[in-house]
Amino acid sequence: MDKTYSPKDIEESLYQAWESKGYFKPSGKGDAYSIMIPPPNVTGSLHMGHAFQHTIMDILTRYQRMDGKNALWQVGSDHAGIATQMVVERQLAAEGKSRADLGREAFIDKVWEWKQQSGGTITSQMRRLGDSVDWDRERFTMDEGLSKAVLEVFVKLHKEGLIYRGKRLVNWDPKLQTAISDLEVENKEQQGHIWHLRYPLADGEKTEDGKDYLVVATTRPETMLGDVCVAVHPEDERYQHLVGKHINLPLVDRQIPIIADDYVDREFGTGCVKITPAHDFNDYEIGKRNELGMISVLDDTAHVLSTAGLYTSKGEAVESLGTFKGELPAQFAGLERFEARKQIIAAFEELNLLDKIEKHTNKVPYGDRGGVPIEPHLTDQWYVRVESLAKQATEAVEDGRIEFVPKQYENMYFSWMRDIQDWCISRQLWWGHRIPAWYDEQGNVYVGRSEDEVRQENNLGDIKLSQDEDVLDTWFSSALWTFSTLGWPEQTDDLKTFHPTDVLVTGFDIIFFWVARMIMMTMHFLKDENGQPQVPFKKVYVTGLIRDEEGQKMSKSKGNVLDPLDMIDGISADELVEKRTANLMQPKMREKIAKATRKQFPEGISAHGTDALRFTLTALASTGRDINWDMKRLEGYRNFCNKLWNASRYVLMNTEEHDCGQSGEDCRLSLADEWIIACFNHTVKEFRHALDTYRFDQAAAIAYEFTWNQFCDWYLELTKPVLNNGTEAEQRGTRRTLVTVLEQLLRLLHPILPYITETIWHRVKPLAGVEGETIMLQPFPQANADVDQQAMQDMEWLKRVILAIRNVRGEMDLSPNKPLPLLISHYDEMARGRIETNTTFLQSLAKLEKIDYLAEGEEPPASMTSLVDSMQLHIPMAGLIDKDAELKRLDKALQKAEQEQKRLSGKLSNENFVSKAPEAVIAKEREKLAEAEEALAQLKQQHAKIASL
Repeated sequence: MDKTYSPKDIEESLYQAWESKGYFKPSGKGDAYSIMIPPPNVTGSLHMGHAFQHTIMDILTRYQRMDGKNALWQVGSDHAGIATQMVVERQLAAEGKSRADLGREAFIDKVWEWKQQSGGTITSQMRRLGDSVDWDRERFTMDEGLSKAVLEVFVKLHKEGLIYRGKRLVNWDPKLQTAISDLEVENKEQQGHIWHLRYPLADGEKTEDGKDYLVVATTRPETMLGDVCVAVHPEDERYQHLVGKHINLPLVDRQIPIIADDYVDREFGTGCVKITPAHDFNDYEIGKRNELGMISVLDDTAHVLSTAGLYTSKGEAVESLGTFKGELPAQFAGLERFEARKQIIAAFEELNLLDKIEKHTNKVPYGDRGGVPIEPHLTDQWYVRVESLAKQATEAVEDGRIEFVPKQYENMYFSWMRDIQDWCISRQLWWGHRIPAWYDEQGNVYVGRSEDEVRQENNLGDIKLSQDEDVLDTWFSSALWTFSTLGWPEQTDDLKTFHPTDVLVTGFDIIFFWVARMIMMTMHFLKDENGQPQVPFKKVYVTGLIRDEEGQKMSKSKGNVLDPLDMIDGISADELVEKRTANLMQPKMREKIAKATRKQFPEGISAHGTDALRFTLTALASTGRDINWDMKRLEGYRNFCNKLWNASRYVLMNTEEHDCGQSGEDCRLSLADEWIIACFNHTVKEFRHALDTYRFDQAAAIAYEFTWNQFCDWYLELTKPVLNNGTEAEQRGTRRTLVTVLEQLLRLLHPILPYITETIWHRVKPLAGVEGETIMLQPFPQANADVDQQAMQDMEWLKRVILAIRNVRGEMDLSPNKPLPLLISHYDEMARGRIETNTTFLQSLAKLEKIDYLAEGEEPPASMTSLVDSMQLHIPMAGLIDKDAELKRLDKALQKAEQEQKRLSGKLSNENFVSKAPEAVIAKEREKLAEAEEALAQLKQQHAKIASL
């Protein structure tokens, strides 16, 4: 083995070998185990969240594969409707073209062309992460098989009356001119205003305080053109006498009623609310409750119409609402919404109807792709009627057929499912699954798998038909992911074998958008052998977000995004700055982020390798919690890989070319050998339990503790006296234990650290008498029922003795290599027997020149003393230290420690600092203070001991 561990020299070539030899494929043997990858968008690249989730999925897959399961990790990607269309449209714009110039078919061809060229970005990144997916089964949400499944589901749901077309309020992106999902809406906090407008009372009515108007407060005065009423709370005594009366709506010359509704907060503002059902989601619900009409005053591009769209509360178009036929003031027609806002406020002011303007901070919803504020907009869309689907999906979690880990996310799931609205599944795009609906010239709609099927089923002959222009929401095809990827609607062997899947690993933010919809769709279309609805998965493991080191969400606009590949391969400071500022338009923002990046990473990011990144992500995976990324932890786990590499080199240097007892020769095991075998057995049991219960952080801690502390720091040191001075049988026994435990440890670590373990394993396996082409197909270690408890107890006791002596050295600032005399008193027969049996170990690891026992009642000379149970360990100080010099050194150290404690205490007592500094910074300072106080206490204790000698 090379002297130093170099991840870049082994990782890529090793992955290519794994893939080419088909090691990632299901074995066809054992119980089935399957995981479906949450399909990443084909447009994107992997971020830290992907790396986190993929690491967890790969650990589970490798673990179950090694444990004898017929394991499938299904891979694929999502066509990402809006995101993909925007990428290609931007490319066309750079050429001075638009999709309209190309036409629909040519544009779709262009998108497919782009997909073929760029779709490999994510797959290459997944390979760098070590993902052991079956690449031969890779699927795409718009490939032929999945498209067939989408058609089948749409047609069947429509025939069952569960898909319908209707006019309802949706999130509308005026720039992209399409409906978007709630997940594509980003709420941005902005400094805005609340305008208080006077609405004159009709028919001479007055308020209790004698005013002839009501004041309504609004953040969107431009929508007042579509107001249908003013609402007050039914128990608000100020306005009860006005309920049922009318106001004269300014600017549009029509009367609207005053109604009572519980939605109104009588404590907020004046307690009067303008209601515009066509332009506000809350108002929409009030309109439905009170059977009010709807008046749409903005077009698809968010410009004011000259004639409003008029609809009933159910979305049916009408020619008039009462006497109102939709005429809007000519002076506002064609104005963009924000310009219309200015003009409407000016008109109110001119009429002396502007009561006041207040500054107001509110959250404005933006389309995350279009980058402009979204509009609640009345449009014709396709919907899934979800009430019955949601009922059985809710029951599946209630009765335990599906479990969430951690369990508290079930409450989030229930809250959504028990208040679910019909699902808008249409999008006004060209890229996606085109809705399989056709219209005749009278507007009649026909749904089928193809135009030929529609004509045949409806006896339409050769009458002219046109297909719906819209495509389906990408969540619609993704909702079919667990079964469509396995060949449904065909009843394939894969579907029978791998469905339902075992676990879904996903983020909490898409529990509703994806998880719930997968459960609904799967249970509706798939049945088990007893004809009962089949669930898509048995467990849902919910991950938190990965945040930066200060706990902030990673985003390009903040310049705090970390690319997992940069931590694997390394990146210079200049390259990192360029990467983080490349797409930022504002010079000040570019400068700010560049400065912060250089401060955080003055030397860039060094290469750590895939295994170190994977171990870090595993160690930070506290169940369901957000993770604050920690570069120091990454460096620490890079050191862990180095430690494993160097330990393996030690084992090989002492076992290759030697007899390791694999041929049946006499082997004698030392206490250290028996202890490490028992300790590893206990580790296997704990590690398996951690993985089986999805406690990945605990699994990493268990593996780290055994590898670094027990195997490397203790056991390898304990082998040296045996290998140097033991009998042949003892040496053979220790060599056999070294290679056997290391080989099994590599198998234990493999799911987390695939590359380094595979590399080392090929050197160790012949010494351990193991055969096989790859570690990933070796059996995962099993815990034995019989554990040598006596060896565990004896060795743990001996370690306490060694540590007690080492602590004395540290307190006295003695060289770790200086041999010390040891006097022992207050011992019993068991303690003396343990010491005499293991004197070689004790002298070697504690660096003792001799061990003597004091008779009962015999006083030791001036010594440093430590206790192990009731036994006393004495290190005579004569000739070891200069008492006066040591006290002088400690006085200086005490003075320095007191100054540091005082500085930190003063900083945290400063109200100005505590009130302004980020919580993460304050927490670090408190941690530093605790460490300083602990160091000060230890120095005082040490000073007192020396002074007492």
